[in-house]
Amino acid sequence: MSDTIIRRCEAKGLRMTGQRRVIARVLQESADHPDVEELYARASAIDNGISIATVYRTVKLFEEAGILERLEFGDGRARYEDAERDHHDHLIDMNTGEVIEFVDPDIEALQEKIAAKLGYELRGHKLELYGVPIRK
Repeated sequence: MSDTIIRRCEAKGLRMTGQRRVIARVLQESADHPDVEELYARASAIDNGISIATVYRTVKLFEEAGILERLEFGDGRARYEDAERDHHDHLIDMNTGEVIEFVDPDIEALQEKIAAKLGYELRGHKLELYGVPIRK
């Protein structure tokens, strides 16, 4: 990430109220992929004046500004992550909903090879794998 979420919001001219700063900080510090309800719980623990409506509006604003990326993993919950995080792919545990981030150079190379074989220069991709743990 080149900069903090707060700095990027300010650079885009977004008005950063105290509550928006708290929500941005919670997002910045999240190692997972929180949904709005999770963001609300974390942000309201810091500032109990933050309403869930404020979190919804702020997330929508940040998404429209290109600060956040909305992720949907088929469980009916929109989750969010910093749009400028380093590239990674996702493995979703279908039993628990846990989202595991990973990077695999072999997969990256294979995607480039497939695009080239089909006559394309790859500019980006999203990879989501869905699975269940192997029982031993």
